[in-house]
Amino acid sequence: MPVIKELTILLDDRPSTLGKLCSALAHPNVNILAVHIFSIGGKSVARFVVDNPKAAKSVLDSEKVTYAETEVVQVKLPHKPGELGRIASRLGDAGINIEYAYTGLEPYANTPLVFFGVARIAEAAPILERAAAAAATP
Repeated sequence: MPVIKELTILLDDRPSTLGKLCSALAHPNVNILAVHIFSIGGKSVARFVVDNPKAAKSVLDSEKVTYAETEVVQVKLPHKPGELGRIASRLGDAGINIEYAYTGLEPYANTPLVFFGVARIAEAAPILERAAAAAATP
């Protein structure tokens, strides 16, 4: 179960801001695996998981975009009813609160990926790994 880097960016909430940023990331072939964006008070908070965080940070630095880097847990889930509830319940049973979550797709496989932002990441990762492995077993 990978613990991976997430980039969180505060953007102006206006037309073309996201498009320009995503286009800038595409120039060095950074692939966006997942994105979560919401607006609040005239700003947009954007969370990105990319295939090449180092290249993405270089782009953000050159564009003078302020960002924060944090860790999230990535889990592959079968694409069937109830899987998100099952895996979220495993964290709840362990007393781990999910602060946020969002989805993406595994490149070239179209396997659903869920990214969990949790405070106790070292405890959450093995729980999610075991739960994902159990789901993969027929």
